[in-house]
Amino acid sequence: MSPSRRRAPSDRPRIELPQNAVLPDYRDGGLFGLARSVGTYLDGRPWHAPGPSAPLGTESAPRKLVFILIDGLGDMFLQRTSASGALLAHRTGRLTSVFPSTTASAVTTTMTGLAPACHGLTGWFIHDRRFGGVIAPLPAIRRGGAPLRGPLAVPRLFAYRTLFQRRKRPAIFVSPRELAFTPYSRRHSRGASTLGYKGLQGMIDTIAGAIRESGSDPVLVHAYYPTFDGLSHAYGCNSKEVITHFERIDAAFGQLLERLHGSGTDIVLTADHGFIDSPPERVIDLATLPGLQTMLAAPLFGERRAAFCSVRRGAERDFELLAREYLTGKAIAARSDDLIGLGVFGPGKPHRRLQERIGTHALLMEPGWTIRDHVPGEQEHAMIGVHGGLTPDEMWIPLIQARC
Repeated sequence: MSPSRRRAPSDRPRIELPQNAVLPDYRDGGLFGLARSVGTYLDGRPWHAPGPSAPLGTESAPRKLVFILIDGLGDMFLQRTSASGALLAHRTGRLTSVFPSTTASAVTTTMTGLAPACHGLTGWFIHDRRFGGVIAPLPAIRRGGAPLRGPLAVPRLFAYRTLFQRRKRPAIFVSPRELAFTPYSRRHSRGASTLGYKGLQGMIDTIAGAIRESGSDPVLVHAYYPTFDGLSHAYGCNSKEVITHFERIDAAFGQLLERLHGSGTDIVLTADHGFIDSPPERVIDLATLPGLQTMLAAPLFGERRAAFCSVRRGAERDFELLAREYLTGKAIAARSDDLIGLGVFGPGKPHRRLQERIGTHALLMEPGWTIRDHVPGEQEHAMIGVHGGLTPDEMWIPLIQARC
């Protein structure tokens, strides 16, 4: 076995993992712990990021809290790219993402305080036969593009409380106008007031305005910024387009610090995941592996970097043998039950459809590799930058803190 290849710790299922795999931390060292700390703040306690570091301050007067999530801003990218700047200067450490390391799973954790095992959004695509099979829960569509129908579809799909409900302190959700009032956002921002913005400067203006208008009262401003993620998908995570935009984000963060100076506000900034690039020659089309494809009872779901498979009953062992034959050096075929035992989906009462949503097996892709398939009517999206897997670049996210 390669020295860079990991096995699970001895007290957990002994399964093979991709090279240099970083497992998610669901205690103080991960995004889940940070989300729980935000919930503690909403319950009326002073802000304190998870981990051994001391609170940002000891003042008796309650302070405001701004939580900013920059979609796709990995910690390793930050350290490679930012030799100087406001973000790196205020970096206090790093956290792991959840698994899969993807927006649907991680952002939902920050909006609910629940691990993926509990909220059940285990990738951009999930399998839920109540809605016709494989669906994309964030845009609420089936694979192939048909919308989910029915007045109770969204409540049934997202049947859990948010982080903002039944709390002592108020919360304000700040999101791009085109996303702020979608069914997903409306459902996951319950308990908070919602403000839409346009563009990066619009986000900074909206955050600063919300803090100003809150007066002397403590409040949480929870802000989400997606553009960095979209550019990374389209151009690659180390492209000049992404680096140029990162510089704009860094400058905007510095501006926010100046505008909030003296306001009694603590700021914490992080991400949902990082990125790697997957060149075309490392994209596997499942149609080129008909032996594997015919063993599946449904299209792939989850992520291109962590694809969940619903293997037909009785074909499990054959699937594993063929996956090893076809995909050695490209992917690890793991049993989904073993991943549950390993704890990669996090703690808490499992979602009642968790088993369905992670299938019988997962294809955990090696660094640089992705896998995809096609369904009729589905618009294909070429992606250079990808995420969802267990590489350090995907899993490590920054913890950035400032006091204003």
